[in-house]
Amino acid sequence: MIDPVEILRSRARVLHRAAQAGEARVLSRHRRLSELKELDDRTLAGAVLRRHSLALVARELGFSGWAHAAHVLSGERDDGFGTLLCPDRCFAHWNIWSASYEEARRVRAEDGGFLLGYRDQCLIVDRHYIATLGLDPDDPGWAAIGRDWIRPADPAVRTRFYGELLARHFSEDATLAA
Repeated sequence: MIDPVEILRSRARVLHRAAQAGEARVLSRHRRLSELKELDDRTLAGAVLRRHSLALVARELGFSGWAHAAHVLSGERDDGFGTLLCPDRCFAHWNIWSASYEEARRVRAEDGGFLLGYRDQCLIVDRHYIATLGLDPDDPGWAAIGRDWIRPADPAVRTRFYGELLARHFSEDATLAA
């Protein structure tokens, strides 16, 4: 199984090294962190710590910070799912949004589909959305989690799916942009 937390750690290591090497684009991304935003390039390159890169990677995926991302991706928490499940390439697909898990679960039970999480909201999507997202809608794991990302019957499957999504997300961009 691909460990999603380890994927983020690896990505943070790459970003950290690039920042220390003074790569302007990576330094600019690190300036999104409030504690680093005022530093010039040379000072920033010497000041960036691994924890900054971990926080950056997590925030760029819509999590509040590293700890939040690590807990959600490992299945220890099921609140605030980040933005990974709703990339721009999926915007054209059919979906139903809900702020309430109970309502979303009811709609999914009535109409079918897959129940996903986006930040603190719920969305019900079809199989074409799942395929565009980069997951196989026919994967037996969907049955194992009850097609419910938010409260899966088998959290280990959701962790596996997160790993697959992150591997795809970062392989699509070998130039360090998230």
